[in-house]
Amino acid sequence: MVAWLLAALVTGSLVYCGLIVVAVRRYRAARRVAEPAEPVSILKPLAGLDEGLEDNLRSFFEQDYDNFELLFALRSEADPAYFVVESLRRQYPTVAARTILTGEPPWPNAKVWSLSLMMQQARHDLLLMSDSDIRVTPAMARTIAGEFAADPGLAVTTCPYRAVAGQSIWSRLEALGMNTEFWGGVLVARMLDGMRFAVGPTIAARRGAITAVGGWELLQQYLAEDFMLGNLAAGRGLGVGLSSYVIEHRIGSESFPKNAAHRIRWNRSTRRSRPLGYLGQVFTNPLPLALALVAARPAWWPVLFLVASFRSFAGWATAETVLADPVCRRQWLLIPVQDLLSFAFWIAGFFGQTIKWRGQRYRLLADGRFQRAE
Repeated sequence: MVAWLLAALVTGSLVYCGLIVVAVRRYRAARRVAEPAEPVSILKPLAGLDEGLEDNLRSFFEQDYDNFELLFALRSEADPAYFVVESLRRQYPTVAARTILTGEPPWPNAKVWSLSLMMQQARHDLLLMSDSDIRVTPAMARTIAGEFAADPGLAVTTCPYRAVAGQSIWSRLEALGMNTEFWGGVLVARMLDGMRFAVGPTIAARRGAITAVGGWELLQQYLAEDFMLGNLAAGRGLGVGLSSYVIEHRIGSESFPKNAAHRIRWNRSTRRSRPLGYLGQVFTNPLPLALALVAARPAWWPVLFLVASFRSFAGWATAETVLADPVCRRQWLLIPVQDLLSFAFWIAGFFGQTIKWRGQRYRLLADGRFQRAE
C-alpha cells in the first residue's frame, strides 16, 4: 500500500516536471514591453550591512533612465548602511536620491513601516520596491516602466530573481533550490491560476493598488506582505503580473544554523499564507519521493533514472532559459543534496508556530498574520 502511494506521488511529480517546461515556454512567449515615459520612484528599505551592499545600491544609482528617484529608509544615522548611502549620493550628485530616518518601527513588520514612510514622500505613482540584497543592470527601471506602459491594466508585478550564492555550501545549496525548484513552482502557479500573488525581493506597484488593498496599515500585519499585496490585488480584479526582468538576489553566506532557521521561517510563513499550495509542494521534490519508493520496492530502482532525467530537464528549463544562471551549470551534481534538504525543510514547516526574525521572536497566526511573542 505504501509503495503504491509513493508511486502515485512520484507520478504526480513527473507530471509536475512536465508542467514546468510548458510553463517556461508560455512565460517566455508572453513578454510585452513598450517605450516607457512614466517616472518611477524606487524604494529601498535598509537595515545593516548586507554582503556587497555598496555594489548592490550602486547598481540602482546607475539606471539608464532619465526619470527616476531613489528613496532609502533606515532607522537612524547610526546604522552602518547610512554611511554607504550618503557616500553614494555624493558620488552620483545628478541622481535624485533622498534618505528617510524612520525611528523604531511601531509595527511588527519593520520593512512595511519603512515602505509606508517612503511612499508618503515618493513623488511618483509607479513604485518599485526592492530589498537591500538585490543587484540590477542599468536596464531595470526602463524595462519595468515599459511593461506598465504596454499593459494599462497592470497594477502589481514581481521580478523573477536569480539567486547568487555566497561562499558557504549552505548558501550554494539554497541558491540551487531557488533557481531550479522555487521558480518552477511560481511559473506553474502562473500558468494554472494566473498571478494571484507577488514575491518579495523586488515588486513594482501603482500607488492606487496599494491603497485599494487596504494600504500598508493592513499589509503590516502579515509576515509575507509581498504575497498578500499580490493576492489581495488579484482578489479585487487588479492586474498582477510576472515581469520579464530578472534581478540578482545576493543571498550571501550563512552558517548552517542561520540558513536552516531562515528556511524554516520561510516554510512556516508559506504554509500559513497558502496552505493548499504548501501541501501541493509534495510534488516539487521528486528525487526524495523516488528514493523512498525504491526503499519500499528495491526492484523498482530504474525509476531513479527516470525521475532524475525529468527533474534535470525541468530544472534546466527554469535556471537556464528563464534565469540564465551560470552557477547551476557548474554545480548540477549538488541538486540531489539540495532536494533532500528542501524536502526536510518542507516537512519541518508543518510544525511550530513561532519564528525568529531580526532578533525578535514572533508568533504566526493561522491566517498568515503575525505578532510579537511574549
